Amino acid sequence: MSRPSPNRIAKRFAQLKADKRAGLVTYITAGDPDVDVSYQILKGLPAAGADLIELGMPFTDPMADGPSIQLAGQRALKAGMTVDKTFDMVRRFRKETGDNDTPILLMGYYNLVYQRGVEKFCKDSAAAGVDGFILVDLPPEEADELKPFAEANGLDTVLLTAPTTDDKRLPAVLKYSSGFVYFVSVLGITGTRSATEEAVQTHVARIRRHTDLPIGVGFGIRTPDQAAAVARHADAAVVGTAIIDRVKAGLDDKGMAKPDLVPGVFAYIRALADGVRGVRKA
Repeated sequence: MSRPSPNRIAKRFAQLKADKRAGLVTYITAGDPDVDVSYQILKGLPAAGADLIELGMPFTDPMADGPSIQLAGQRALKAGMTVDKTFDMVRRFRKETGDNDTPILLMGYYNLVYQRGVEKFCKDSAAAGVDGFILVDLPPEEADELKPFAEANGLDTVLLTAPTTDDKRLPAVLKYSSGFVYFVSVLGITGTRSATEEAVQTHVARIRRHTDLPIGVGFGIRTPDQAAAVARHADAAVVGTAIIDRVKAGLDDKGMAKPDLVPGVFAYIRALADGVRGVRKA
């Protein structure tokens, strides 16, 4: 597959800037609750309002994830989800939808990359139509293992910053960051609490002093109003746990998808997108 130049992430954020609005980044776990339903959700995310997609790679030891995403990973692994099947989902998305514009980032843990071999992982990702990685346990001190192979395959490496990432630490993180900067707005695991708008504004302004990269803010966004509050200050609002909770709510007692699961997820994402798109940027 030919690689867009510049890649889809840069092009999408450039378009969002031209449109004078922030973006909505949506996270789902690949294979949750099963491969078929997960693909139906993935396929419909852009039409529901997702500007960028994070596709979680299920892992047995998801140390940064809260209970909701941990359980989603367990459901996916039980359903037989693998890294190869995750690549297949992305490849199928590109082929069947004809969507060559929506960025897809793989999110997860570096062990999955290491096990496959860094160079092979990057080549396989690019061939499938992936645009970058968010590896939550990859510190900048070790990012040089991944970065050369990612760059060679046109892939971005999105590193995470947190409220505890001070001005001395930020340059080290930003040195290996590309695509955008992911600001984790609260300390701790995903989906447990939310940051105030004032805190988001303060930290985003501080990060902007160090980089021209777009800034996405995640962890704890659950409502359209919260998404809009982030959109007033950042370049994108990232929502994951709350979407996964909608998936779980659409399962019956046996863990099977009820008929309203996929429509319910899309309705929720449309509400989030409306919140983000209601904020006009200068």
